[in-house]
Amino acid sequence: MPEVVFPLDSTKKFPDQQLVGHNRWHPDIPPVATVSPGQSFRVHCREWFDGEIHNDDSAMDVRDAPLSIVHALSGPFAVQGAEPGDLLVVDILDVGPIPQEDSGPLAGQGWGYTGIFARQNGGGFLTDYFPDAYKAVWDFRGQTASSRHVPGVTFTGMVHPGLMGVAPSAALLAKWNQRESALRATDPDRVPPLSLPPLPQDAILGSLTGADFDRVASEAARTAPPRENGGNQDIKNLTKGSRVFYPVYVPGANLSVGDLHFSQGDGEITFCGAIEMGGFVDLHVDLIKGGMDKYGVSENAIFLPGNNNPQYCQWLAFSGISVTTDGEQRYLDSQLAFQRACLHAIDYLTRFGYSPEQAYLILGAVPIEGRFSGVVDIPNACATVYIPTEIFDFDVRPSASGPTKIKPGRGAPTASF
Repeated sequence: MPEVVFPLDSTKKFPDQQLVGHNRWHPDIPPVATVSPGQSFRVHCREWFDGEIHNDDSAMDVRDAPLSIVHALSGPFAVQGAEPGDLLVVDILDVGPIPQEDSGPLAGQGWGYTGIFARQNGGGFLTDYFPDAYKAVWDFRGQTASSRHVPGVTFTGMVHPGLMGVAPSAALLAKWNQRESALRATDPDRVPPLSLPPLPQDAILGSLTGADFDRVASEAARTAPPRENGGNQDIKNLTKGSRVFYPVYVPGANLSVGDLHFSQGDGEITFCGAIEMGGFVDLHVDLIKGGMDKYGVSENAIFLPGNNNPQYCQWLAFSGISVTTDGEQRYLDSQLAFQRACLHAIDYLTRFGYSPEQAYLILGAVPIEGRFSGVVDIPNACATVYIPTEIFDFDVRPSASGPTKIKPGRGAPTASF
């Protein structure tokens, strides 16, 4: 096992740990440790809400989840010799839940969860159709997951970090804040908001204190969206065996990681669409000196995906086009087309006895594949959603005999405002 450079005590909250990570992006957050090119190391990660979501049959915790505390990130880790203009090479050697034979009190210790976030608290890809909070708890058995809240489904997860990235430079941070502020100004009262401004409340900034803490907290970017530094990209294929190339913006690069997922569908469409968990990740780092200029990678990471993903062979695919549910034609709107494909899949699964919310949770947690299939044939873009049929313990393919109803089980817990 590689050396643990960021250990966590599961009995303590994130700010109370021996080494304190962070939940904002800023170049002045001090690194918690320094690693060398060629070094392998292990990092423990808290679940993104730091234990606020519980293994129970209520979605009140999802409804009231404190978005101001996310994400609980392990790091930053300075890489010796890294300079702006380099490419940081990060290999994901291993990633998984906290090893434990029996279910524990924290996500990752035998279980994880998927949440549909309410419109008033984050929303999601289909928030116009699912405005309330729902939750499904998933139990882990080896590499497979199943849920008492979504009967008839068992599948092999694609375990990955939802969030990994490097620190922005001061200039890049200023660019983020300016462009996201300008976007908010176009519709300042929108719910959910168009972007999240810097928020000193509940900021965790490593070892910073006093005036330095106050200054950084007022400037630091929230970790919710992906940006040029990587960040919350939620790419389900960043599994064990992946190699990621990050542009370096500050001396040391200052790599951070967190938001581990036991599984996720493309798009993480419910906002908390993955199976969220705490756990560990083993990393190996190296440098390509001057790599940003050599390869033209000045912004946004590139990666080689891992090769140990589950081998699903049979799929049922749903398509959507860029026409709204009210019949309004949109011009090559790929996002709308993907939304319509998701809605078609949800409607189809309800014919087998699932509630719409259970079907929505399936699309978020299961490793579905989402594709933009056609983006040139005016006026309609076409998007597709592929669901692996092997995850169901009954046949979901259309047949002359009609759909088979699932055995009765618990529904997804809900909590309305």
